[in-house]
Amino acid sequence: MSEQTRSVMAEEARRATGAGDVGRRIAARRAELGMTRQDVALRAGIDAGYLQYVEQQPSAAPGTSALIRIADALDTGVAALQGGGAGLPPGAGRAADHSELIELDPAECRARLSTHGVGRIAAHGADGLVVLPVNYSVADGSVMFRTAPGSVIATAVGARVAFEVDHVDEALSQGWSVLVQGRARAVTDADAVRRLDALAYSRPWAGGAERDLWMRVDEERISGRRIAAH
Repeated sequence: MSEQTRSVMAEEARRATGAGDVGRRIAARRAELGMTRQDVALRAGIDAGYLQYVEQQPSAAPGTSALIRIADALDTGVAALQGGGAGLPPGAGRAADHSELIELDPAECRARLSTHGVGRIAAHGADGLVVLPVNYSVADGSVMFRTAPGSVIATAVGARVAFEVDHVDEALSQGWSVLVQGRARAVTDADAVRRLDALAYSRPWAGGAERDLWMRVDEERISGRRIAAH
């Protein structure tokens, strides 16, 4: 994806801040996936002008059929676009009557990791095993994230860790997960750090302490699974 395309999507997402909640979530999810309005409209079988209206107008109230098509195009669920799961852990819906657990090959695992998002890093700390959420990016084929020097995760440099990311579709009772296992390594080269700072999609959501220590997971094994509902 070109820098020009990234800039256009960022500007569209910024303009959507005055829109309704559904419109903001659609714009944010689209930007997260690196998709233009035309991309989503084509997938959903709707007009790109209508999608722009939904994203930018506070009074827009897309019908159930349109929302289902937009959610499917964005690889998410209607409930997620409507904010129905806000404040609740994912997966509260009932299991589908007929579902199948499918193993993902390494290429599909890496595709689902995409380029950024929120995942969980697991490592052994002084008080035992800990699992913490982190904002991550993918650069040079490796999972990268920032943490604070002296944090529990920072002490895992050189140790084996596990990184997991997943997606749950409440409406369809399906989802996927990807697990990366390997060794944690601190990125100390100044040029590499500057490059990662420039490539990072977002600052760490947690804010607060300076999280300026970049770490990477040197992949030793990658695996994934997908639940498909029929």
